[in-house]
Amino acid sequence: MAFIKVGGQVVSFCEYSDVTNRDTRLFEANEILADSGLVDDDDGWGERATQKILYEIKDTSWWQSFFITLDQGQTNISTLGLIDVPVPNPTKFVGRVQDWIDLAVYKVLYEYMLPYVADFSNEDNSEVKKIGVYREKYQSLFRQLIDAGDWYDWDGSGIIVNTEKMPTRTNIVRIR
Repeated sequence: MAFIKVGGQVVSFCEYSDVTNRDTRLFEANEILADSGLVDDDDGWGERATQKILYEIKDTSWWQSFFITLDQGQTNISTLGLIDVPVPNPTKFVGRVQDWIDLAVYKVLYEYMLPYVADFSNEDNSEVKKIGVYREKYQSLFRQLIDAGDWYDWDGSGIIVNTEKMPTRTNIVRIR
């Protein structure tokens, strides 16, 4: 689907249907999710997951160097010698949109939904194992997105130009 926007601002990277489509068996096997009202769009899990993702991005050295490089001193970012950069603006996430939706879905599943129905007293419980699987998928995709650095539209033009791309890893090749 698409990001959920309220008043032109992105509030969530995923919709309820994105989560249910990812793991339909979870909802079929656990009627408690539907009965408890936890699956309503108003639960805020997508919004909370999105906010946590944005703060995780803010804490990466990639975002700090990206912001400092492109901001070029327009924002006062130094307080007592510490780098205090703002949280990324989710409305400027124009590249790799499906990856951001997937990332938010993984976060919702492993941090909110699965712990609600998991039986932690049984280590062989399928929901407990799924928490680990979705957490691993989340961490892998998050690292991949940060390493790529090709999804943020700094100037808000709707197009990501080469000067806005800042990968964390580059393949340095010796040319003779």
